[in-house]
Amino acid sequence: MTLIVHHLNNSRSQRVLFLLEELGVEYEIKRYERNPKTMLAPASLRQVHPLGKSPVITDGALTIAETGAIMEYLVATYGDGSLRPAPDSDAGRRVTYYLHYAEGSLMPLMLISLIFSRLPAQAPFPLRPVFRRIAGGVHKQFLGPQLALQLDFLERELAGRPWFAGEHFTVADAQMSFPIEIAGLRQRLLGAARPKLQNWLDRVRARPAYARALERGGPYEMG
Repeated sequence: MTLIVHHLNNSRSQRVLFLLEELGVEYEIKRYERNPKTMLAPASLRQVHPLGKSPVITDGALTIAETGAIMEYLVATYGDGSLRPAPDSDAGRRVTYYLHYAEGSLMPLMLISLIFSRLPAQAPFPLRPVFRRIAGGVHKQFLGPQLALQLDFLERELAGRPWFAGEHFTVADAQMSFPIEIAGLRQRLLGAARPKLQNWLDRVRARPAYARALERGGPYEMG
């Protein structure tokens, strides 16, 4: 039985590779490239899952989509308990929270921000100033304050512990790595403004499994 990660460049599937490297699981990668103009996944991904989205994994006869579901499956199937504390413990409840929070609360804001940042360049040339003002207004009135609210919350969460679930690295940290990479690389929202989040990201990047995942999956290009 071969576990295959259907990997789209610059996508959520990078943290699936990260988790697999942390778990020491053997896997193969099938690569897919975004359309450089639309940034959408190729239609060939629909042959794996009807929605044609990444990440998707196939493990023998199983096909599993959605990042949180994949992460839960991997730690349940291949983990030894070290990356997934008991669900009824404080650390376990925090893991469950962050597995859902990353996609349910944080990533939608990141995606909306990305869309509006690209909107002016995609508009007809005479309308670009108008679209630029619209995008700037949305960011000032909504996206900026909401992103600050979320990231300040995460900064406080890390005030009393080094990792999101507690004293040890868990699947929650792997799940949170992608949106916080976006915040750091593209949004420039970390650094001195949020030193605990920046320190957390630096420690994630220093993990050997993270480096191996980047080597196999390719670097982020979020600029």
